[in-house]
Amino acid sequence: MVFEKLRASRKNNVNNDYIVALDIGTEFVKVLIAKLDGEVLDIVGVGRARQEVSDMNSGAIADIAGVVRNCEDALSQAEEQAGLQAKRVVIGIAGELVKGVTNTIRYRRPQPDRPLDTAEMEFIIEKVQERAQNKAQKEIALETGNDEVEVKLVNSALVGIHIDGYKVSNPIGFQGRDVAVQIYTAFAPMVHIGALERVADELSLELLAVAAEPFAVSRSVLGNDASSSFTAILADVGGGTTDIAVVNDGGVEGTKMFGIGGRSFTRTIASEMDLSYTDAEKLKVNIDHSQIKPSVARDVNEAIDKTLEVWVAGVELALSEFDSVDHLPNRILLCGGGASLKKIVEALEKSEWHKDLPFTKKPTVHYIQPSEVLGITDTTGAVTDHTFITAMGLLRVGYDTMIGSGDQDTIKEKLNRILRI
Repeated sequence: MVFEKLRASRKNNVNNDYIVALDIGTEFVKVLIAKLDGEVLDIVGVGRARQEVSDMNSGAIADIAGVVRNCEDALSQAEEQAGLQAKRVVIGIAGELVKGVTNTIRYRRPQPDRPLDTAEMEFIIEKVQERAQNKAQKEIALETGNDEVEVKLVNSALVGIHIDGYKVSNPIGFQGRDVAVQIYTAFAPMVHIGALERVADELSLELLAVAAEPFAVSRSVLGNDASSSFTAILADVGGGTTDIAVVNDGGVEGTKMFGIGGRSFTRTIASEMDLSYTDAEKLKVNIDHSQIKPSVARDVNEAIDKTLEVWVAGVELALSEFDSVDHLPNRILLCGGGASLKKIVEALEKSEWHKDLPFTKKPTVHYIQPSEVLGITDTTGAVTDHTFITAMGLLRVGYDTMIGSGDQDTIKEKLNRILRI
């Protein structure tokens, strides 16, 4: 009954200047409420609720009713702190079946002497998205063994445009025969998106956007700068999955996901030491505590190392699939609760896993801090570390979706708006 009352009041008492970011993680649900203030988002409410082990599976919702309860709990905390209820929500989507890739389409113009206009660019973009959808559908059908699987576009962003081999930031007005457009697109199975739509509906929230979580993380560090030269590998280590995005010169080259996250480490500890999942999780989180016996700490570390070897191999495999890049960025930026395990940072810094990949030098490893997220400020003091970066990125996707078309927009912003329609 309490939920029903909350939902009814949320429908009747809303403010459209606010966005809700709902990060439905395997281990925790995180909620941020932010006020749109010009080009800045001010976080005014924060909520967090733990998920049951059976609620999620490899980053995807397994029990809608359970997840709704946890979301309601986290949402109520955030609303209480904000002193208001927001209606519009952006929800993140993760899991191995979310396919994010940058496709290049080469379009030979029938009238090379005619200047390019927006209508022609829209036509070219449509062709890129069509090709990307067919590719994603085939990949997901192959992995699920279901040829009838339906997929839906969740995110698109312009990476780059070349006309007759020359890179241009604004193609409008240019003449030329060959136009090459690079566009990042992310697709997910309809069954996953349908579950998220149901959650939003149960919470009486208006679903503003669904975002592939590695794409949201990349949006968190890119901000509003259309000419950004930001370059890095972003790794969001969650409870159920690790999501990787490669960003080059401000463009998302692609995203990969694999099903090893924080829970995999906990399960190995539980299995190797014959413990319950809850006790294994406590040991993992408190591994450096002085009260843990040296012999127990040794057994925990050995169990962690077993999973760590598989996790590092997953990172290596995911990065090896970015075969369209000449070389990989030399910076790895980590976020997500699973990345709190110190051994993950040590493994990336000290082992030789990168040797067979196209790095120009050994990559450096850092956490993304909330202060590094552009255009978002925290007025609550509760957003303190790298575990909130994905939710902050979802706010950025919400901002992207909400902004109107202004005369001062760059062509990249205008074309990205076309992509979002």
